[in-house]
Amino acid sequence: MGGFYVLCVLIFLFLSLPVFIVLPISFSSAKYLQFPPKGFSLQWYEDYFSDRVWLSATFLSLRVATITMVLATVLGIMASLALVRGKFRGKSVIHAFLLSPMIIPVIIIAISVYFFFAKLRLIGTSLGLILAHTVLALPFVVVNVSATLRGFDETLERAAMSLGANRIETFLKVTFPLIRPGVISGALFAFITSFDEVVIAIFISGAYAVTLPKQMWDGIRISLNPTIAAVSSILVCFSIALMLAIELLRRRMVRLRGEKPIVGKVSS
Repeated sequence: MGGFYVLCVLIFLFLSLPVFIVLPISFSSAKYLQFPPKGFSLQWYEDYFSDRVWLSATFLSLRVATITMVLATVLGIMASLALVRGKFRGKSVIHAFLLSPMIIPVIIIAISVYFFFAKLRLIGTSLGLILAHTVLALPFVVVNVSATLRGFDETLERAAMSLGANRIETFLKVTFPLIRPGVISGALFAFITSFDEVVIAIFISGAYAVTLPKQMWDGIRISLNPTIAAVSSILVCFSIALMLAIELLRRRMVRLRGEKPIVGKVSS
């Protein structure tokens, strides 16, 4: 166990090394990227919050990610219900197709989406980004919601319907509250996937729908000043906060699965 623990710590340090480098650079007083930094300054954070270009890209990313999250969550819930509860031919093929964006390289998806959206005149539009990001985010919702549904006790639904509730009322008042942790977890993954995505944004955003990752990419190509490090640090902290929320939801899901339902206790 001791050797395994040391290995885990080394892997964690290796993966966290970029963060440990970016954070100090974001507080540097130098006018270019320099590590280790020679002085301390909040200038680059001030530049970010006072620059209309950076703020516009940030608000666009938040708007696109939020709409993508809602769209992917709704579609993911419906797809998960069909895959877990439904009995039809080709279910495994459809399941594999829905999860394929997690396996196929993003660059291939980006090129395909670019040529398809070019014919629909969706290049350089927020709608194009939302639709493309939904394709990438949908599998994360399907995985989380499907896992929650498989551990769901269907006798609770049958009990609700036997008391006069229809299918919609049963889903809203019984099923959804119990699978909510999985839904929220999938929704947060969908949000992160859209908010941090850069490859598809490079192909689709054009000059009129520049997201924050695309703006960072352009900034690296044009000028290497520590503003990029400041933005990166903000994104890292934001992503860590969301991942902690997802972990808390995962633990809650584990606790819910370990608890025996009331119906089971009564019947016993």
